[in-house]
Amino acid sequence: MAGVAPAWWELPMTRHRASEGRGGEKLRRIQAVTDAALSGLQIDEMLAELLERTRELLGVDTATILLVDEAGKDLVATAASGLEEEVREGVRIPIGIGFAGRVAAQAHPVTIDHVDHDTVVNQILIDKHLSSMAGVPMLAPSRVIGVLHVGSLSPRDFTEDDIELLRLVADRASLATQARLSQLDRSAALALQRSLLPARPPTIDRLDVAARYIPGTEVGVGGDWYDLFALPSGHVGIVIGDVAGNGLRAAVVMGRIRSALRAYALETNDPADVLTRLDRKIQLFEPDAMATAIYAVIDPSRTTLTMSVAGHLPPVLLDAAGDARVLDPPADLPLGAHPTATRNVTTAALPTGSTLLLYTDGLIERRDRPLLAGIRLLLDESIPGKAEEFCAHITSRLLPEMGPSDDVAILVIRLTSDRPSAAQPANPDA
Repeated sequence: MAGVAPAWWELPMTRHRASEGRGGEKLRRIQAVTDAALSGLQIDEMLAELLERTRELLGVDTATILLVDEAGKDLVATAASGLEEEVREGVRIPIGIGFAGRVAAQAHPVTIDHVDHDTVVNQILIDKHLSSMAGVPMLAPSRVIGVLHVGSLSPRDFTEDDIELLRLVADRASLATQARLSQLDRSAALALQRSLLPARPPTIDRLDVAARYIPGTEVGVGGDWYDLFALPSGHVGIVIGDVAGNGLRAAVVMGRIRSALRAYALETNDPADVLTRLDRKIQLFEPDAMATAIYAVIDPSRTTLTMSVAGHLPPVLLDAAGDARVLDPPADLPLGAHPTATRNVTTAALPTGSTLLLYTDGLIERRDRPLLAGIRLLLDESIPGKAEEFCAHITSRLLPEMGPSDDVAILVIRLTSDRPSAAQPANPDA
């Protein structure tokens, strides 16, 4: 009968059917953005497909992903659907400024119901005549790595379900982006390390030299480096160093420090002066960087070593008879630690047949033993022989079977009475 209210037993069924419809739509949305088939796509293709599906599911006109840049200051447009010009024009948004900047700074969803200069800094969004926008942060375990935002040309209210879907998409995009960036970061850092650290050290009069660089199994490529070069004065420069951190950032900083040290080494044969200049450069141009290092020079007669140590582990000297000892120069502050750090020099004799070992902490540091125990083991395993044999013996005896957890750099220099053969250049380009 018309106008008659439904019987009481019909009400639960009516509510159940409405709930079932909403639940089915929600499930469809979740399945669309968690589809396992997306994992088979390249990262760019996957992000593009995710944004297309997001536009369709939410009925919006634009969808964009912006990632935090290496410096952690700006968001950079990386993928877009409906706003492709953002990526094409390399849009950058300062974190904390405008709509996307607020999402990143606050690390929680933001919605706006009007788009103008008071709410956004990206002119493209205004020119697009967007009316409403919603954005969510893309999160890594301890930081924001980007922002996902969508926009509508017509006014609309974004619901809790809409925001939940955006969070789901952002999580999926974050995981894929982190995995891809980690892979690219490691590959680029390793390539940079290998380009800067010659596999075969230069041939220099009366020096038998061997070196190793081994990436860590846990932290991967880091900022460890070694260097050896002949100077116009007849001296030989020797370097071992370790930039704090790991990955591409540490490798890039290492490359800059290495180049600067070489330049300063051309100006003076005083190791303390070289490290003082290098420290000043780091304080000014790499304010967030810190590194330990040893810079030493061997005199033209190949009998004396003069060194300055910036917070680095002490070198080991092995005499011709096989007796090893730790050289004990003053360990000044690391590079980048303090703008007025004092730098000292120490001199040691280098008899013919002696071997000098410089290394980074990954060679001897272990979680399950004191540092001094690692140094004692290093002294025990130091045996006389050619530089390459010495290097091979030390790495085989001290490094874990599964490889070091931290990256390792080693430089071995043995003083000989031999001169390079005529077939070998005295100082090939390193």
